[in-house]
Amino acid sequence: MWAATLAADPRDFEAAWKLARADYWLGGHAPDRERRAFLEHGIEAGKKAVAVQPNRPEGHFWIAANMGALAESFGLRQGLKYRKPIKEELDTVLRLDKRFLDGSADRALGRWYFKVPRVFGGSAKLAEAHLRASLTYDPAGTASHFFLAELLLDQGRTDEARAELQKVLDAPLNPAWEPEGRDFKEKARKILASLKSEV
Repeated sequence: MWAATLAADPRDFEAAWKLARADYWLGGHAPDRERRAFLEHGIEAGKKAVAVQPNRPEGHFWIAANMGALAESFGLRQGLKYRKPIKEELDTVLRLDKRFLDGSADRALGRWYFKVPRVFGGSAKLAEAHLRASLTYDPAGTASHFFLAELLLDQGRTDEARAELQKVLDAPLNPAWEPEGRDFKEKARKILASLKSEV
């Protein structure tokens, strides 16, 4: 629907960013052979949104989200290709509206600093700071608690990580993020089960 609307009017801002958001979801859930095409299409849709409304956060954020999914899913080359543009887009979102989508830019930057190698700018300290900042906007945010748990596990802070994973399970589902929330709850459940089996 959004693709058809945008094809009819390439300057339809709402259709552009909503298409970018839809492509991001499909890029994370479609069959493997289709995922890259959805994410690349999402980047292009986000760029169209930015071209129409450069001072609105939606286009910038969904460009970064689609690039981030490509970087995480398709190897080191994609990670290096999109490393700087992702950060630039997220920094732009923070400048425009720190509260956008319940602190999603801080959450995504936390992920960026965690996933990017230190030699290219990664930092566990900055990752944790951004993730905790995102929780000031949405204290029950399942994505932020889950990403923070992954960071803590990577640092060997297992008890703290368990507490964050439990917060993922205990959090009510946010209607705006219900499909994502269900995904994070399932992932948290599996990690908690594996941690119990290691005790």
